[in-house]
Amino acid sequence: MAKPLSDQDRRKQISVRGIAGLGDVAEIKKGFNRHLHFTLVKDRNVATPRDYYFALAHTVRDHLVGRWIRTQQYYYEKDPKRVHYLSLEFYMGRTLQNTMINLGLQNACDEAIYQLGLDLEELEEIEEDAGLGNGGLGRLAACFLDSMATLGLAAYGYGIRYEFGIFNQKISHGWQVEEADDWLRYGNPWEKARPEYMLPVHFFGRVEETGQGPKWVDTQVILAMPYDTPVPGYKNNTVNTMRLWSAKAPNDFNLQEFNVGDYIQAVLDRNLAENISRVLYPNDNFFEGKELRLKQEYFVVAATLQDIIRRFKSSKFGCRDPVRTSLESFPDKVAIQLNDTHPALAIPELMRIFVDVEKLGWEKAWEITTKTCAYTNHTVLPEALERWPVYMFEKLLPRHLMIIYEINQRHLSRIAALYPGDTDRLRRMSLIEEGEPKRINMAHLCVVGSHAVNGVARIHSEIVKDTVFKDFYDVDPEKFQNKTNGITPRRWLLLCNPGLADLIAEKIGEDFMTDLFQLKKLLNYIDDEVFIRDVAKVKQENKQKLAAYLEKEYKVKINPESIFDIQVKRIHEYKRQLLNCLHIITYYNRIKKEPNKKFVPRTIMIGGKAAPGYHMAKMIIKLITSVGNVVNNDPVVGDRLKVIFLENYRVSLAEKVIPAADLSEQISTAGTEASGTGNMKFMLNGALTIGTMDGANVEMAEEAGEENLFIFGMRVEDVEAMDRKGYNAHEYYDRLPELRQVMDQIRTGFFSPTEPELFKDVVNMLMNHDRFKVFADYEAYISCQEKVNDLYKNPKEWTKKVIRNIAASGKFSSDRTISEYAREIWGVEPSAVKIPPPNEPRD
Repeated sequence: MAKPLSDQDRRKQISVRGIAGLGDVAEIKKGFNRHLHFTLVKDRNVATPRDYYFALAHTVRDHLVGRWIRTQQYYYEKDPKRVHYLSLEFYMGRTLQNTMINLGLQNACDEAIYQLGLDLEELEEIEEDAGLGNGGLGRLAACFLDSMATLGLAAYGYGIRYEFGIFNQKISHGWQVEEADDWLRYGNPWEKARPEYMLPVHFFGRVEETGQGPKWVDTQVILAMPYDTPVPGYKNNTVNTMRLWSAKAPNDFNLQEFNVGDYIQAVLDRNLAENISRVLYPNDNFFEGKELRLKQEYFVVAATLQDIIRRFKSSKFGCRDPVRTSLESFPDKVAIQLNDTHPALAIPELMRIFVDVEKLGWEKAWEITTKTCAYTNHTVLPEALERWPVYMFEKLLPRHLMIIYEINQRHLSRIAALYPGDTDRLRRMSLIEEGEPKRINMAHLCVVGSHAVNGVARIHSEIVKDTVFKDFYDVDPEKFQNKTNGITPRRWLLLCNPGLADLIAEKIGEDFMTDLFQLKKLLNYIDDEVFIRDVAKVKQENKQKLAAYLEKEYKVKINPESIFDIQVKRIHEYKRQLLNCLHIITYYNRIKKEPNKKFVPRTIMIGGKAAPGYHMAKMIIKLITSVGNVVNNDPVVGDRLKVIFLENYRVSLAEKVIPAADLSEQISTAGTEASGTGNMKFMLNGALTIGTMDGANVEMAEEAGEENLFIFGMRVEDVEAMDRKGYNAHEYYDRLPELRQVMDQIRTGFFSPTEPELFKDVVNMLMNHDRFKVFADYEAYISCQEKVNDLYKNPKEWTKKVIRNIAASGKFSSDRTISEYAREIWGVEPSAVKIPPPNEPRD
């Protein structure tokens, strides 16, 4: 067990996490013992740590449900415009501690659990991450849910309840090995199944022309069972809902008359229907056109839209009789945000419902649809854009294909009228790409079918308008917006870095938790010696804690005095973990060359998952672990350089790693990382950034002052110029002796002596077809890393830069991002209204 805090330390910790009232403590102990009793009465006599975790989770959940019911009642009565965030990913991580913080119960729970002779932190470690996302896009959705609840918006997250989330990553002999993530194995105390809201979803079939228009018939039905998870706002008694759909076969599945006789096989075949919600596709920024994935995308959209329309039609609480009959006011009451193109089918599905079911005319249906939907673009990489083969739609969604053809025909008629005779423009702007096979461009569908299209950082939104959607921007410039991403300061400061949060609250009060711009006030303390020392001390404590964790988990001893240099994100060529690798080897070679010289010690940590089918990403992991093996076992190097691959990087590991970082690596090729959000988490937690002018790094440098980040390398204009001129890796190899040495070492098997050819694919890619121009930024990166070392030798100046960064991170709260979405896209106002808690009478 972790060492419990002394009573004195515990009292001191009455911090921003809520005051532990004696009544609260007694109530929590009572609830805990009651839940534990019923668990044990049902099952066993001896309680395990997991029993304690579930007892606490259920106790905390008891504090949520009253607020949850009251919030939903409040929405029914006030009937505000509702926001529906549609995403195939919600990367939520753990729920217990976040719920305690947002309910203001953390210290009461801490005290109660301590009095019961248990350790809260140890119980928190038992919870499984809800890993229903790949990376940035899914984690953004989770931060957005937290902010929407905190801002009092009537908002719903809609997605899929994957039985298996993102795989667990094991490193075996330096290679990534995937393991299924059976996160529901022990049950999930935070979800509530809602079978009463189960809905049918149709697939396959054919379209029949009738007197009343086309009808989709002879379909296969799959049921969508909703599971609701509460989403509490920060200390405002608002509790919103994340509704995730699970696929269920109907009881007559495959038992219709044409299938008489094989009853056993029919029941076994139910699995095929239920496979829809079985597993998250593990690709980040890559499109894999698999039929099961298309089924997932339609499944979430079809269930969600029925749910939205049901809720729109009934306005009084608990009543399911339709009372609203006119759909005219639909866009005034409903906003739908499409998180990337994955839920793009919402557009034709809404049209299908309005035209085929509700019998609206096409023009009216289209007007309502476009006013309701808005689309967020997350990437400009061509391999990530969704382009579904038409033949898949013909088979799976024949009516939707017809509707998409009609949308396209009307869209192209409009363009042809604006640009007579410009057939090339029509080809470029069509929703249908000719070729073998013909494909549907889902991004074009989203742009045409939405009233707002946004990128996720200023530079990205400009690239979107100038390149990817230039033709669309030319005809509808008012559609295009920017909404720079943000992160929730509740999880990414208060929860993961309580030491820093307390220190800040001591100086500027607690209001910064819901108004992060207040961090600017820290600039008043930039020359305060005591504050500078305290900030450095919190960082050192976080580093020591991480060092102890890594020693326990990975059996590696690391020097807590060294620079903690960290790059954690999905493994991808564009994110340039290879550039980091080249620096590691260069630094190693310099130490070997002058072993008696003084070097600033570094611990370089790299973590992230590679998509299982992405060969190059897996080779990059193997290279990092192989370099680590050589470096970490070289006695000449000692503890001046250590390389650690952080296995199974996920939300709960990020919460440990980020507060301990000194240096944050954000080194994608300019113009490739749409925004990044890890960059913001590191900034808020007192790391300095080494990075290119890409994504939100640009705005971070603007907020903090470029001199307070380590900015290096080509800008977007330089990359474009190099594309025109042609990038030649050999030029750099020939001109830079240190780079040549590094590449020769990799090529000749210095890091893989038993298999000298192991990294030939990596070398070949870097030398002959590197789309992301690693060598072009090598020299600038190495010299920028020298500047990092120089500053680290001056701890006071380093810490002052840290404080300037923290003070400038206010813009990067997801509360700011969501306020902008609310006002500029959804047409709703954030509200500071605090709903009365369940123990107080309502107005």
